[in-house]
Amino acid sequence: MLVNGRWSAAWHPVQSTDAKGGFVRQTSGFRNWITPDGAPGPTGEGGFPAERDRYHLFVALICPWASRTLIARALKGLAFISVSVLEPTVTDQGWRFAGGADTARDGAAYLHEIYTRAAPHYTGRATVPVLWDKDRRTIVNNESADILRMFNSGFGSLAESAIDLFPRHLQAEIEEINERIYHRLNNGVYRAGFATTQQAYEEAFADVFGMLDELEARLAAGPFLFGDELTEADVRLFVTLIRFDAAYHGLFKCNLRRLADYKNLSAYLAGMLAVPGIRETVSIDHIKRGYYSIRALNPNGIVPVGPDLASPAL
Repeated sequence: MLVNGRWSAAWHPVQSTDAKGGFVRQTSGFRNWITPDGAPGPTGEGGFPAERDRYHLFVALICPWASRTLIARALKGLAFISVSVLEPTVTDQGWRFAGGADTARDGAAYLHEIYTRAAPHYTGRATVPVLWDKDRRTIVNNESADILRMFNSGFGSLAESAIDLFPRHLQAEIEEINERIYHRLNNGVYRAGFATTQQAYEEAFADVFGMLDELEARLAAGPFLFGDELTEADVRLFVTLIRFDAAYHGLFKCNLRRLADYKNLSAYLAGMLAVPGIRETVSIDHIKRGYYSIRALNPNGIVPVGPDLASPAL
């Protein structure tokens, strides 16, 4: 991580644990919002108005949090937000830029250099996604939940209006299911994989499969979590499900069942992949190479050949 703007030691997935030895995720450090008129959003300062070709997104295709934002960008027709894709393998200095021309990186070799351009004395992890303002040369936001929501509504008439990922009549229900899916599944797989005690692992494991069982029952009525309406809750769920059999089942010890063993969840996953724009945000190659490059979990760096993922979309 960065400490007062300087990279400190080799990258490690676990920076903090709770009293039980459970994985604790860092709070995002940049929380400004893009709004149609540049007024302040729910957090942060103002001055980030919706404009074409002004903003840039740094992502890694391994990362479910970054993939949330790529899906929202696709669904809302925000192709004028340019994108840099970082290498899938995690280095001792964290995320690294791939070779070749990328004017947005402006000579940076690692993502942490983008952080210190925005805040020279920044202390914290250099995570993806990062939403960058090319005009002010600073980070707007590095919290995926914020970026997902601002891509839905922050660009006003510049965005596609056919899909509303956070419709007013479902907002309370979306917030409620987001919270449960985040704790028990989205972050639950990380709590299992990065647990440092048996107790913390088993608690996370129970959360993961309890949530999958609940979702299997709910999705019998499909096609989405709220019937026929595709919402941000589906985006947040999908990015974990698509990685489950390829990474979390084996590497993160979430091995009670495969996602392929759930009939309704498998159908849901195929349905999400069929939504225009979503399939293009998925790279199973990056997912496998990225997760299996985490030396704390896989010291020899060997990437498994399997599993055989049945969906032709992959």
